[in-house]
Amino acid sequence: MQITFTGKTALVTGAGSGIGEAIALQLGQAGALVVVADLDAAKAAAVADRIVAAGGQAVPGAGDVANPDVVQSLIAEAVAAGGKLDLLVNNAGIGGPLAPLGDYPLDGWRRVMDVNLDAVFYGMRFAIPEMLKAGGGAIVNMASILGSVGFANAGAYVAAKHALLGLTKVAALEYAAKNIRVNCIGPAFIDTPLLAALPPGAKEALVAAHPVGRLGVADDVAALTLFLLSDQARFINGSYHLTDGGYCAQ
Repeated sequence: MQITFTGKTALVTGAGSGIGEAIALQLGQAGALVVVADLDAAKAAAVADRIVAAGGQAVPGAGDVANPDVVQSLIAEAVAAGGKLDLLVNNAGIGGPLAPLGDYPLDGWRRVMDVNLDAVFYGMRFAIPEMLKAGGGAIVNMASILGSVGFANAGAYVAAKHALLGLTKVAALEYAAKNIRVNCIGPAFIDTPLLAALPPGAKEALVAAHPVGRLGVADDVAALTLFLLSDQARFINGSYHLTDGGYCAQ
C-alpha cells in the first residue's frame, strides 16, 4: 500500500521536533506541501529545510498555537502557499506540571488547557472553512493513551486529552457529510525530547510499563497519522486509535 499526497497542502503544528517532526518529514516524502509550524521558529525552519533538501515542498511557520490569531495566520499561510488546505495535524502539546489536584498550580492548569485543548479547537475552527472551500479534507488530532486512562498527578494533561476525544467526535459528526474526516491518535510514551527531563530511573520504569518492552518512537505515530490522513482511511471517521505497545490492554 503506497500512500501519496501529491497536490495536497498540509499544516502540522508542533512540527519542530518529536512526533510532529516525523509527521512533517513523512508527509513531505509522500508529496505534500507541508507547513511546518512550531513555537520555535528555528526548529520549524530546520525541519522545512530538510524536507526541501530531500526534494519535497515545505515552508516554516512559527508562533504559539494557544493564540487563536497565530493559528488563523498559520492556516492563511498554508492556503497562500498551496492554494488550499487539505490536511491538518493538531500535534502541538505540552506535558505541564505534575502535582496532586489539591495542589495543582492554577497557571499550569490554564497553560495545559490553552495548548493541549484550546489550540486544537482553534485549528479546527479556522481550518474547516478552508477545507470546505477545497471540497473536503482530513484532520488528525494528537491525543494520548491518557485520553482514555488516568495518570496520577497529571490532572490537567489527562483532562485535556479526554476532552480532545469528545471534540474529535463532535467535529467528525458535524462534517462527515461534507467530506471532512476527523480522527485522533493515542500514543503511549514516545521517546521524544519531552522525556528528556525525566529523573533517573523514570524512563526505565516507563519502558517496563509497555508490554512490548520499549517506548514508542516518533515514526510509529507518524505512520498511523499518514494512514488516517490518506484516502486509504476514507471510511474511518470520529475514531480514536492507540499506538501504545499494548499499554492499554493491561
